[in-house]
Amino acid sequence: MIATAARLGRIKPSPTIAVTNLARELKAAGKDVIGLGAGEPDFDTPDHIKEAAIKAIRDGDTKYTAVDGTPALKAAICRKFDRENGLTYTPDQITVGTGGKQVIYNALMATLDPGDEVIVPAPYWVSYPDMVLLAGGEPVFVTCPEQTGFKLRPEDLEAAITPKTKWLIFNSPSNPTGAAYTESELKAICEVLVRHPQVAILTDDMYEHLVYDGFRFTTPAQVAPELYDRTLTMNGVSKAYCMTGWRIGYAGGPKSLIKAIGVIQSQSTSNPSSISQAAAVAALDGPMDFMAKNNEAFVHRRNLVADALDATPGLRCPRPEGAFYVYPSCAGVIGKRTPEGKVIETSEDFARYLLEGEGVAVVHGSAFGLDPFFRISYATATEVLEDACARIERACASLV
Repeated sequence: MIATAARLGRIKPSPTIAVTNLARELKAAGKDVIGLGAGEPDFDTPDHIKEAAIKAIRDGDTKYTAVDGTPALKAAICRKFDRENGLTYTPDQITVGTGGKQVIYNALMATLDPGDEVIVPAPYWVSYPDMVLLAGGEPVFVTCPEQTGFKLRPEDLEAAITPKTKWLIFNSPSNPTGAAYTESELKAICEVLVRHPQVAILTDDMYEHLVYDGFRFTTPAQVAPELYDRTLTMNGVSKAYCMTGWRIGYAGGPKSLIKAIGVIQSQSTSNPSSISQAAAVAALDGPMDFMAKNNEAFVHRRNLVADALDATPGLRCPRPEGAFYVYPSCAGVIGKRTPEGKVIETSEDFARYLLEGEGVAVVHGSAFGLDPFFRISYATATEVLEDACARIERACASLV
């Protein structure tokens, strides 16, 4: 038997991936299961992006590339940052990885020493704390309750910063809540960071284009230029461009950090797929009109789910500004009993009850660091969401 490394004892597998895989396994076994765990748009990749990939294959663009991205893709990313965010980067300030997760992981691995602290607002994307732990750092959680719109308050950030603080991981719009920071809210956060020059900012802007109701997206280095030299602005093509399986994430930041990230990547995965990189160039430089149509569908689905859950006994569902998740409270069902007599004591109990009783797979709130809540991804067909909400209502009505 081969013993595993002790560091694996610090982390756990991704709960969202686990829920998604379980739903798939149950479906494959013939169970009637609706999976609402995956953060993946059900819309297909736009045709012009597919055609760029096909052309790359036909042109023989199938070899190794530079470790951290092709010159063509880095140039397209520079244009994107300038055009959409007012940020000026040169190609040697850009890194490209196999998804945004790898970019974040590389950055943490390249910068964290034992004892370094990383501030992680909670609720958080499930992978942030485990990547910090795997890199040898210590996650410091700052609770962002429903009363603050699940957003980090400047005073709470200030209180969490210590001489050991190395990073703040900042995600807007948020996974899992969909909460998005206004420009004024973001400026208030940045004013705190300006006072603490030892703290770097790792922004996860993956849901930048998935904002609704006239919301205007901004990013830290944009609203606080004085933070430019200590900000890693991460983004990707996965969500808004419907390219989750293509696995392309990217970031802009200080040259020294980008170089260090390249060293990590050179000894792990090396370059992302040459085909996917060609497709990403077409995505970033091509038409974006499909996003408005997709977002219109997402708004309809968000409202459908939020209205249905708000009308369900025991649940309460805030209406988010972005992404494609809702993060409802299930406080009203805690302490109730299932028809089989089991007490619902936690959000994990409730999620298990929904899956076993009604075949609806959601992710429990403890996976994201804030309870009693659960996450639903509404990036799926409207009729499926209607069915899922009816099942959830039926499940809650059966509790006593």
